[in-house]
Amino acid sequence: MVTEGDGDARRRRGRLVVAGAALAAVAGAGAVAVATRGGPPPAPRVTGIPVATTTVVKTDLSDTVTLPGTLGFGAARPLRGAGTGLVTRLPKPGATTVRGRPLYWADDRPVAVFYGDTPLFRRLGALGARGRDVAVVADNLRALGYAPGSAPVRSWSPAPQGTPAPPGEVFTASLRAALKRWQQDNGLKPTGVLDVGQAVVFPGPMRVDAVKAQLGDPVAGEILSVTRTAQVVTVPVETASAGTIRRGAKVRIVLPDGRTAGGTVTAVARTAQDAADSSGQSQTRLDVTVTPAKRIKGLDAAPVEVRFTSALRRGVLAVPIGALLALREGGYALQTPGGTLVAARTGMFARGMVEVGGPGIAAGLKVVTSS
Repeated sequence: MVTEGDGDARRRRGRLVVAGAALAAVAGAGAVAVATRGGPPPAPRVTGIPVATTTVVKTDLSDTVTLPGTLGFGAARPLRGAGTGLVTRLPKPGATTVRGRPLYWADDRPVAVFYGDTPLFRRLGALGARGRDVAVVADNLRALGYAPGSAPVRSWSPAPQGTPAPPGEVFTASLRAALKRWQQDNGLKPTGVLDVGQAVVFPGPMRVDAVKAQLGDPVAGEILSVTRTAQVVTVPVETASAGTIRRGAKVRIVLPDGRTAGGTVTAVARTAQDAADSSGQSQTRLDVTVTPAKRIKGLDAAPVEVRFTSALRRGVLAVPIGALLALREGGYALQTPGGTLVAARTGMFARGMVEVGGPGIAAGLKVVTSS
């Protein structure tokens, strides 16, 4: 602690510069401007004149960066139809897919939705056929309550000839019977055969983003585009800054009407893209994906802002920047209303506050401030 009497304090006023304004100008860089030697010293404070004071507080300091983003449902993927015929019925944008239910109609026959990781690339119906596509059909029929009987076989196993058999499940008589029951319940001819184009396979529930085809178009073309069902915010971030953003980081999303919502960084792209900034200069950026903590009602797409916390200090002592005094010989001090100077170490600067510490500095200490 630096302690002096009132008379000593007045004599030392010539060696101090109230640096509140200078500090505010450079707080983001963590630097403070100090008056050069040789200039006239400031006039000493006249005893008895009221001064502005503030109190040392214990608080959390955070440095935030706000970047523009776009609320939506992520990148859309196209869906192309297969087989022959004409499109006779289409879903509406915004509709959500449901396992086993029709997505669109071809020649007035429903094309249903299955979930899985392998598209239906061949005609299924022959007993003994094995493959991942067979497993997709069996898994979906099980999920829909049509028990196909046999359990899936998902590992490579040697065939009688010694060649490896494809992984997946075998198309059995019980699976064909289950397929017939499902077809019957969904207005299809119960053939026990599933042709290419009679069902589409997605990795999970999807949302219809846009309808591309028109009624009467050939089914073997782009029908629509889909996205995931979860809302996300896509934020393009300069490559140099993206390294400070981590998956799992908590953020705040600022909506166009001023409301805010919590969110979490769920992905940071690995592929950089060139994009022009506001001045037309090309910059390399990475897309950062933020998932809102809960669905944002009333909006499907909108420009938003995302506040990222780049640094955080919890439970530190802090004062307004205007309370710091920069000493000509270096270092900083706080001044009590009685004129006593208390040496202060500085830490993080954020939102007009500065972290301080040192002997004699504690929460509740009243100090002079310039603002």
